[in-house]
Amino acid sequence: MDGPEQSAPRPDAATDPRHPADGKTRPAAAEVRRPAPTQPVAVDTSRIVLAGLACWAVALLVVLAVPSLHTGPRDWWPWACVSGLVLGLLGLAYVRRGRGNAAGARRG
Repeated sequence: MDGPEQSAPRPDAATDPRHPADGKTRPAAAEVRRPAPTQPVAVDTSRIVLAGLACWAVALLVVLAVPSLHTGPRDWWPWACVSGLVLGLLGLAYVRRGRGNAAGARRG
């Protein structure tokens, strides 16, 4: 039994991934079906930026309307809202030029 007539040992259920302990056989790796890759969702980026700008504008109005929110140690809160508005306007200009918008990037 030392010659070529000796066959390789058969894998048992504990070591072979195609024969798990529950008795169900799993397909080999080449047989596994992969799902189709997902596509990015088409989103109007300028609408999202406009929604953020509206939130910063409401926050600025609330901070200016309530005196305790812009006096004392919170005197920087209105400036945080103003900086959010300014950065949002810069972002809106960037998106509307087409650089931050996927549809605009495909055109140019």
